[in-house]
Amino acid sequence: MRNLEVRPLLIRPATSVDIPAIKTLEQHSATAAHWKPEQYEHLFRTSSQRTVLVIEDSSNQRVEGFLVARDSGGEWEIENIVVSHQRHGLGTHLLSEFLNHARRRGAAAIFLEVRESNLAARALYQKLRFEKNGRRKSYYRDPEEDAILYRLQFT
Repeated sequence: MRNLEVRPLLIRPATSVDIPAIKTLEQHSATAAHWKPEQYEHLFRTSSQRTVLVIEDSSNQRVEGFLVARDSGGEWEIENIVVSHQRHGLGTHLLSEFLNHARRRGAAAIFLEVRESNLAARALYQKLRFEKNGRRKSYYRDPEEDAILYRLQFT
């Protein structure tokens, strides 16, 4: 298995030009929130309360992952995070950069929900010191599944 961390990676703010790559990643992820292209376009036109980051292989400018988060009065919600390959360091790199971004913007906390069966994502959140703080029964559909709630408190 190829280690993706040895490739030159760049994390940058996403733009509307990235929407096709974001949609491709999203469509290949069973656990991602699936949004319409118009919803992503709306993010880039109007929302100063949201942050959209991409991680790309800077040797070929291929987008390898993305993160969408919303600032809700100093508490940030991660709405979507997808990487092309799990357990290769991409998610850690992307999420760590976002956490630094949120801290710089004065975040008090970060929260998210994740499918109970998404063990790779749950391991990532726990590694970065998110704490499990709840459950939403039958939150997800297709298939029906509980959501596990995580929170990272800064202050």
